[in-house]
Amino acid sequence: MTAMLWRFADIRLVRYLLASIGALAVDVGAFLALLALGVWAPGASAIGYCLGIAAHWLMSSRAVFVGHVAEKGAARIRQKALFVGSAMIGLGLTTAIVWAGDTSGLDPRLAKLVAIAASFAVTWLLRSRVVFR
Repeated sequence: MTAMLWRFADIRLVRYLLASIGALAVDVGAFLALLALGVWAPGASAIGYCLGIAAHWLMSSRAVFVGHVAEKGAARIRQKALFVGSAMIGLGLTTAIVWAGDTSGLDPRLAKLVAIAASFAVTWLLRSRVVFR
């Protein structure tokens, strides 16, 4: 049973999901705190997402894509730039979804949930196929 659990934990998508949960905790925690302070919902969403990006890089590069992280130098700078690029796509998608939801009268927290799912799918594809290939 333990061997099967270790094998399951070794699957890259599962590790990515766990890293995403950690980054999501940072993102949503900041988002909710900023909403409570009266910050405009799309802005709060963008700030939370940016904080989550930093957390995600740390977890992805150290626990998810181990062995696929470029060595120091130009290759590492390129990889970080691609990671940030994928994050910017996720940020734009998230901010747009929360803005659209908020503008249409939807609870920003529900819009954020939709944005989380969309952003997860898009960034997983970009990171697994482009950034850490």
